[in-house]
Amino acid sequence: MSPTLPEIRALPQLLARYREPDSTRAVFELVITAVPFLLIWALIQGAFSHGYWPGLLLEAPAAGLLVRLFMIQHDCGHGSFFRSRVVNDWVGRTLGVVTLTPYDYWRYSHACHHANSGNLDHRGLGDIDTLTVGEFLAQPRGRRLLYRLYRHPLVMFGVGPAYLFILKHRWPVGRMRGGWRPWLSTMGTNVAIAVLVATAVRLVGYGPFLLVHLPILILAASIGVWLFYVQHQFEHTYWSHDEGWSFHEAALHGSSHYHLPAVLRWFTANIGIHHIHHLCSRIPCYRLPEVLREYPQLAGVGRVTLLPSLRSMRLALWDEERLQLVSFGEAWARRAR
Repeated sequence: MSPTLPEIRALPQLLARYREPDSTRAVFELVITAVPFLLIWALIQGAFSHGYWPGLLLEAPAAGLLVRLFMIQHDCGHGSFFRSRVVNDWVGRTLGVVTLTPYDYWRYSHACHHANSGNLDHRGLGDIDTLTVGEFLAQPRGRRLLYRLYRHPLVMFGVGPAYLFILKHRWPVGRMRGGWRPWLSTMGTNVAIAVLVATAVRLVGYGPFLLVHLPILILAASIGVWLFYVQHQFEHTYWSHDEGWSFHEAALHGSSHYHLPAVLRWFTANIGIHHIHHLCSRIPCYRLPEVLREYPQLAGVGRVTLLPSLRSMRLALWDEERLQLVSFGEAWARRAR
């Protein structure tokens, strides 16, 4: 049975006891992610002496570890990975050089996402653009075509992630509303990335660096965007206008519990337990499974599994009458009625 609104509003207080980070555990999680990533990256470089294709077998686990590093950076942005805010911030900034994500700017935009998730009157910053059926049908043909292109899986999970992490994060003009610190973070991250790339190219050569790192980066970016997508873009998610919007309902019902196989839960640092994360973003990723073990009734809320989740790629519009995400075909069928 789904929790009632009073029960939902009481959950953050119940979950507050899981918010305490364990710095020893945090260091352990960081080490068992960063060290294997560096070792696998070096192994792929070494595989070049036997041809390029053997090294490709290691690209997928390397990309998975890069995703996990991003999730650690994500927790640092929430101030939840380490006890110390200073340590969280500087580990987050350092990881931002590896993940190509300027930490302070991303932290600001992601905080806006958490504050307004599921609110139809506050869409745009830190979200995947989502139109309602009515908004889409009212658009001129050219704008409908652009939105359909934006929502196409090849763009959303292929071209889009590469553009986002390689280009857009380098100079996010027009999105810097958090004062001077995000600008400094972005430019500082760019300088550090340039130094890191120049060092790597000097050590292994321009061609080998691109052949090894570019596939890892693109695959990790696509995985990361898919995770963010499926955590909010599932059929019975939650959207509402200001007058009916509730932070707690949006957190629990507008975020999925993406139940993945154990190995994928590890690589994604439990980010699939996203409904709990949105209810209480200060819970460290390594403590989220504790919540489900002690509150098993929350495990079935918004539960989405791997294969059925692929069907969410067809969902693109919020139907305000049916209160669910629908496909373009379903939207046109409504117009024909």
